[in-house]
Amino acid sequence: MAELAILGGTPVRTALFPAYNPIGAEEKQAVAEVMDSGLLSSYIGAWHEDFYGGPLVRELEAKWRRAFGVRHAVAVNSATSGLYAAMGACGVAPGDEVIVSPYTMSASATAPLIYGATPIFADIDPRDLCISPESIRARLSPRTKAIIVVHIFGHPARMEEIMAIAREHGLLVVEDCAQAPMSRCDGRYVGAIGDIGVFSLNYHKHIHTGEGGVAVTDNPDLAERLELLRNHGEVVVDDKGTRDIFNIIGYNYRLTELQAAIGVHQIDKLEGLLEKRRANAAFFDRELSGLPGIEPQPVRQGCTHAYYNQVFFFDQERVGIPRNVFIKAVGAELPSAYLRERVPLIGYGYVKPLYLQRIYHEHATDCGPNCPRYLGVAEYGPGLCPITENMHYHVLFNHEFHRPGMSDGDLRDVADAYFKVYEQRHTLRGLALEQGK
Repeated sequence: MAELAILGGTPVRTALFPAYNPIGAEEKQAVAEVMDSGLLSSYIGAWHEDFYGGPLVRELEAKWRRAFGVRHAVAVNSATSGLYAAMGACGVAPGDEVIVSPYTMSASATAPLIYGATPIFADIDPRDLCISPESIRARLSPRTKAIIVVHIFGHPARMEEIMAIAREHGLLVVEDCAQAPMSRCDGRYVGAIGDIGVFSLNYHKHIHTGEGGVAVTDNPDLAERLELLRNHGEVVVDDKGTRDIFNIIGYNYRLTELQAAIGVHQIDKLEGLLEKRRANAAFFDRELSGLPGIEPQPVRQGCTHAYYNQVFFFDQERVGIPRNVFIKAVGAELPSAYLRERVPLIGYGYVKPLYLQRIYHEHATDCGPNCPRYLGVAEYGPGLCPITENMHYHVLFNHEFHRPGMSDGDLRDVADAYFKVYEQRHTLRGLALEQGK
């Protein structure tokens, strides 16, 4: 049997995997037409027909409304901007608390800080890895204003239970759907279940416009506030006749016509790309489920998974070596992909629990928990969310080898790398001890 690459042997594969690039001829032609027109953006920061953007921005918003079955869609220049605008639209203010997930991209938790509110971290569910209803309920206080739910990796959170808690306590719910476009929960698309849903069009998402995002809602008042926050709302409130101007100092969160031109065609490809992700993920679920101690993430009944990343659970006791050593060994057998080159497509953990970041410990802002109007006590130390910490440091690993564009041979190479390392895992025990991991 060939020696493991991490120990000096020949890897299963050296040729880069295919690039993930859903941009095609349609997008290129659409961008060329915008370039030829010279109208790269139509926004005007004044009360005017073009306050809402150009024709392609509006076309993208209309297609998004139809695709997701929502009343309002507001295009923005990033999902981060969408989350910030969502907090403003919800009326979040200094002294308020917003319950957030500790296991997600940083903006999902810093969004409340933009308006001086305090993020309160609730632990995740050990199966779907999203913020759990039980932990949300345990973190409620009289200061709680809203909940930001992240459908992490593409699996929906337990939205029915979360919405019941929110309605019981008069809270607003923002869904971060950056990794979960067209994921469903009991027949409903995520993003259309809470009060506001935010989607990402960043370059490494399922579909993209380079940078960009879309916020959706069925609430016309929230939609108006999102539009005002997107485009210098303070300038237009008098002419528009807007009565409630709380938090309506607007930003420049505007999407260009160039980006919208790409998005108009990208959204047409989304369902097909998701079908391919699910098919490839099913291949790895079947293959790796035969390895004792490695368990594919189950999909909750009544839900569909968007598979931004494919997640597995690692049992060190059953496998016999630490997770980090195993994943390093698998990674040594496989290259990256074109357009990624030196970035691995497999990793252990995800992001360090957000409450352990320095910003929450060194008082890097003068708002949030440092605000004189905040009457609570925010905790951010180790041990705050034990399920999250166990998943990150010991259990969870994920890969991107399920992306569209991978051939049957590509998938086979990845599976063979897992099998090769698993079958020779006993040779890594000494390495594990030497590294103290």
